[in-house]
Amino acid sequence: MKKHLLMLAIASSCLVATQAGAMTQDEYKVAKEKVEAAYKVDKAKCDALKDNAKDVCNKEAKGKENVAKAELEQQYKPSDSNARKVEEEKVKATYEVAKEKCDDQKGDAKSACEKQAKADETKGKADIRAMMKPTSKTQ
Repeated sequence: MKKHLLMLAIASSCLVATQAGAMTQDEYKVAKEKVEAAYKVDKAKCDALKDNAKDVCNKEAKGKENVAKAELEQQYKPSDSNARKVEEEKVKATYEVAKEKCDDQKGDAKSACEKQAKADETKGKADIRAMMKPTSKTQ
């Protein structure tokens, strides 16, 4: 009896594990619609702002949408390529927002801000490349 209960517990835990990792096409479509709806809400909030604050808000909203879509794709079709895409979208969004925030500054401060944004982007891309390199085993 204990053996049967143990086998049943193992089988049901395997079933739950596969269901948690897999996403059906319908679930994917619903989640994608939620991401798009969230973007529309975020973009509408930006419309109340003016000047560069509005531009920054729009960049943040678009970046958030792109990251969410990349994460969704990774959940739907997990792969190293999609995991890399998630990280790339995060770096890109951070850079775009930082660069847009620099527009509020003038002269040397703006130049320094843009250089820092670019340096952060370059570091982020390097981190992604390092993270995604296959580890080689030497003996």
